[in-house]
Amino acid sequence: MQKITPHLWFDTQAKEAAEFYVSLFGKDSRVKSIFTIPDTPSGSVDVVTFSLLGHEFTAISAGPFFKFNPSVSFSVACRTKEEVDTLWEKFSVHGNVLMELGQYPFSERYGWLSDKYGLSWQVIAMGDNTITQNITPSIMYVGDVCGKAEEAINFYVSIFRDAPSGSGKGKSEVGDISRYTKGQEPDKEGTITHVFFTLMGQVFAAMDSARAHQFSFNEAISFVVNCKTQEEIDYYWSKLSADPKAEQCGWLKDKYGLSWQIVPIGLNDMLESKDKEKVARVTQAFLKMKKFNLAELKLAARGN
Repeated sequence: MQKITPHLWFDTQAKEAAEFYVSLFGKDSRVKSIFTIPDTPSGSVDVVTFSLLGHEFTAISAGPFFKFNPSVSFSVACRTKEEVDTLWEKFSVHGNVLMELGQYPFSERYGWLSDKYGLSWQVIAMGDNTITQNITPSIMYVGDVCGKAEEAINFYVSIFRDAPSGSGKGKSEVGDISRYTKGQEPDKEGTITHVFFTLMGQVFAAMDSARAHQFSFNEAISFVVNCKTQEEIDYYWSKLSADPKAEQCGWLKDKYGLSWQIVPIGLNDMLESKDKEKVARVTQAFLKMKKFNLAELKLAARGN
């Protein structure tokens, strides 16, 4: 199982959106499961797990509380310009262009847009360059956290590198950093224009942007850390949580405002059960929790 899973919050369109994304990417892309959690504060909530080019995602329909914005986007690495154009055409229907499709110093074909659901995508032709990961989450530090991208990625790398033994495989490290230079105002010289970093083998990207963006991180996009043990849950919770007011049902916010979910691997299996009473028990148990208690969730699943 993927250690870190992007989680997408929709109003009502989680199933529709997952099917749309799967249809766009085709190969190694599929809807894996759909189930409903009843009697939550948002009513009955649809949960969809799906994969795109082999990368796992989760989507939820839980009401109109959060909206996607470009502070977190997903970069799609294509081999050719023609692949970029094909994806761009499909994504752009009822979408919004953020950076026009065209030639840039870093790629012969690149564009940035938000799709019809508001989710942001960067589509880039890689040419002969090595593609290490087809879809990469990209985190943009703006507003109060602009200039903190380097601090943040070093923080994340230290957490996942020092995680409890057995919590995951793969390296956690920071790659080569591209920095703003003098004359690129309003961005401050030395802050990050782009960097790849790796958390337990999964590649992420980050950048600073000092432009006057009218958005910031919110719960529309969070990152689920899939944990095998209570030791892992306790570890990631203690390292990442920085806002007690944001702690609820496994969710937390870190000191940069980015949302995470620290979740036991077996929780979805409990909630996908055809035993409605079991699902109700587990749901009522986790709704009372901030940090998840794996032993109590198992007891609820068994009916104790």
